[in-house]
Parts: sequence; structure tokens; C-alpha cells
Amino acid sequence: MPAKKATTATKRVAAAKRTAKKATPPQKSTTAKPTEKTPTATKKTPTATKKATVTKKATVTKKATATKKAAPSSKPALKISQPESRLSLVRRARRINRELAEVYPYAHPELDFENPFQLLVATVLSAQTTDLRVNQTTPRLFAAYPTPEDLAAANPEDVEELIRPTGFFRAKTKSIMGLAAALRDRHGGEVPGRLADLVKLPGVGRKTANVVLGNAFGVPGITVDTHFGRLVRRWKWTDSEDPEKIEALICDIFPKSDWTMLSHRIIFHGRRICHARKPACGACPIAHLCPAYGEGETDPEKAQKLLKYEKGGLPGQRLKPPPDYPGTAAPPLAAG
Repeated sequence: MPAKKATTATKRVAAAKRTAKKATPPQKSTTAKPTEKTPTATKKTPTATKKATVTKKATVTKKATATKKAAPSSKPALKISQPESRLSLVRRARRINRELAEVYPYAHPELDFENPFQLLVATVLSAQTTDLRVNQTTPRLFAAYPTPEDLAAANPEDVEELIRPTGFFRAKTKSIMGLAAALRDRHGGEVPGRLADLVKLPGVGRKTANVVLGNAFGVPGITVDTHFGRLVRRWKWTDSEDPEKIEALICDIFPKSDWTMLSHRIIFHGRRICHARKPACGACPIAHLCPAYGEGETDPEKAQKLLKYEKGGLPGQRLKPPPDYPGTAAPPLAAG
């Protein structure tokens, strides 16, 4: 009997404990509150970071905009891939030609001449000097020796004295008298209209031959002088220094019908704006297409003062310019 009573008492105690546990409300853990707030704090952190990032971006954008407005003469956004694709180069080169055509619709050969013989002689004399100096010199030369036969029979000392202002007058006298004799003896006193014949004349190379063919005979050709070579290298059309290679490369970029006028436009631009030592980048109408922008003066007002000939309000190179030339004629030698 005592064992049974003990068992009953044990059961009663266990039942009483269960009843007390159910009746007592669950106590909130002291660590629950911070635990519940932790997600809230975590949730606010990315929001704050996002706001800070937006503010930072807005500040950077604002500064960049202010910098852009404050520097109107900064380099135009011309991006050329390395290496530039063939298609991209051709498109850019042809666009430069079109825009130069709008800038220089009056582009022309800047040597005075009335016939192929005069242009041939003037072009030979233009080596190592300016077209202006040649134009100031040739009127007396052609007045004294109007035909190849006359020049071929001249006294070399008299010819030297007449062309002395062009420099290298002894070598040039030998060349022009030699080509005059060749025209008289081989071509009946006429200037040939073929490249192969022209380059066989004394003192005549491909550049001179293309000048004569393009401007006296209407045969398209590329004239690679110092200005032409300098500009096509600046524009990254080629990196070659060889005139014949340059000629071949440029001929491959443009249709044949563009060759002669392309030469005039590039030479005009090189003489007036894109100078050798200090190009007037700030006054250049094709700066947005030029990968060499910034090599010269970029300030528009300072660049404007660097412009030459009609672009700078000065006389041109020809004493007898074509009717559509917008500048004034050059003065004769005595007045210069």
C-alpha cells in the first residue's frame, strides 16, 4: 500500500507542474528585442548607401558638366580604334574631302599660267620656294622666252638672272632649258599629255607631271607636295614618307574624279590653316575629324591670328587669281 500511495503522489506533482506551466504566460526573451530590431537596422543600411551613391553620382555629373562648359576649346570627341578599320578610314577621309570642298569651293592651282608650257616651267621653278615668288618671277621670264624653242636657245646667264629670286637658280636654269630643248626635239615644241612622257623631261618628277596633267590637260592626278604629305599623315590616312607610296594609297581611297581637286583642297588647307610648325587648330573647320587636334593653337582667338592668305585677310599667291577667288591678288615682285 505505501508504494501505491507514493506513485499516486508522484503523478499528482507532475500534473500540478504541467498545469502551472500552461497557466504561466511565456516570458519575452531579453535578447529578442534587439534581434527583432536588427533586420530593421540592416534594412535601413542599403537605403542610406543608395542615397549616398546617388548624391555622389550627381555631384560628379555636375562637376563634369561644369568642366565641359568651362572648356569649349577642349579636343573634339574623335575616337579612332587602334588600328582603325579600312572602312572607317575611307569614310572619314571622304568626309574630310567633302567638308574641305565647302570651305574651299574656289580651290585652284596657285601658279599663274596661260598654257601647259608655262605651267610646266612654273612648277619646276616652285621647288624649294613659294608659288607667290614664282608668280612674281615668271612674267619677265615668259615675256622674254614665250615658247620652248625660245627658252632652249637662250643664254643660260640671262635665264639665271631672270629666275634668281626663286633660289637654286643655276640648277633650275639647267632644268628648264633642258626640258625646253626636249620639248623642241622630241615633242615638236608641245608639252606631252602623258605621265610616261612628262617624267622623262629634265627636272620633271611625278608631282610636277601630275600638276600639269591635272590642271592643263584635265587628267586626274594626286599632287603629293610637302603640304599634302604632312596633312595626310596628321589625319592618319597613312604614315608613309614616300611620295609615290602616298600617291598610291590616296588614289586607292578616293575615286579618280576627285584626285585633282582633292590635291588642291588639301594644299590650300595646309597653307592657310594646318601649318607645319603651328597649326591653327582652334580655327580649323575639320577639327572634329582630326586625330592630331591639339598639336597647334586651340584657342580660337589666338588661332585666328595664325591664318594666312585670304583666310587671314591677306593677299593670295597669284598675281592673276581666278574670278571666284575671294581674296585679293598678290603684288608684283617690285611691289613685294
